[in-house]
Amino acid sequence: MGIMVNAGLTTAASVRCRPIEDGDARAIVALLARGFAPRRTPQFWQEVISRLARRTVPADAPRYGYLLESNGAPVGALLQIFSDTPAGDDGSSDTPALRCSLSSWYVEPQFRSYAPLLARYAKKRKNVTYLNTSAAPHTRPIIEAQGYVRFSNGVFVALPLLRGAPDMPALVLPGSARPRAVFEDRDSELLEEHATFGCMSVWCETAERAYPFVFRPRVIKRFLRCAQLIYCGDIADLVRFARPLGRHLARRGWPLVVLDANGPVDGLLGRYFDGIMPKYFKGPSPPRLGDLAYTEAAMFGM
Repeated sequence: MGIMVNAGLTTAASVRCRPIEDGDARAIVALLARGFAPRRTPQFWQEVISRLARRTVPADAPRYGYLLESNGAPVGALLQIFSDTPAGDDGSSDTPALRCSLSSWYVEPQFRSYAPLLARYAKKRKNVTYLNTSAAPHTRPIIEAQGYVRFSNGVFVALPLLRGAPDMPALVLPGSARPRAVFEDRDSELLEEHATFGCMSVWCETAERAYPFVFRPRVIKRFLRCAQLIYCGDIADLVRFARPLGRHLARRGWPLVVLDANGPVDGLLGRYFDGIMPKYFKGPSPPRLGDLAYTEAAMFGM
């Protein structure tokens, strides 16, 4: 049920916020294509909506996010990606926590005064941890004033092949494989689903267990090829298996790994860039470094 929000405005048009539904897909694609042109094409947004349409979402969570509607036509949208964080990830609870990655917020110019309302309506759930992983520099003071806190201040660019420590014996397997060693079923599902988003999903298998990793291919400044770390169980796992992972990625043309960090990463050769791509959260469960699963970076490559 939408909320009417035109009280006190000079326009006679009625404006309301409501969840985006399946039947809104074409209009939302057109709206976002206008708002983010020429950087993003209608085909890009069609794929974004299609990916949101196909995935399973937690109970009672919106599939796509929320829209701002005037006289039956969408004039604003804020996409959302809801997911469950496994129990114990933040060390504070035995029950899964609900997480939401915010993405692609756009409101038509003549309705910009309603933009804060759309944001408040889309972030009204108190039991949800909201992530903003792509805050533009001019928006950072605004979201910090809204109560968002940084969990990553910058990025570390590593050359894992040149890790100084000896190799940790491990077999690198495709994420679709079923390791012989012990592994978590949820990790297997995560790897397979992220491969459908265009990510590189792999296992590092040892005699004791199989460790999951997800990377997103990136090209920076049109020529610098790198793999963005999307998911691992712990940053220590990336350090531990840097050499075998580095060989696997380099053979496929991705010699560099970029990961969220708050300083240099011990055990990896590389350089830390402070203030680059900071990431924010608001809510009861602080995210950990090394987990961008089911965010716009993972699903859309944004």
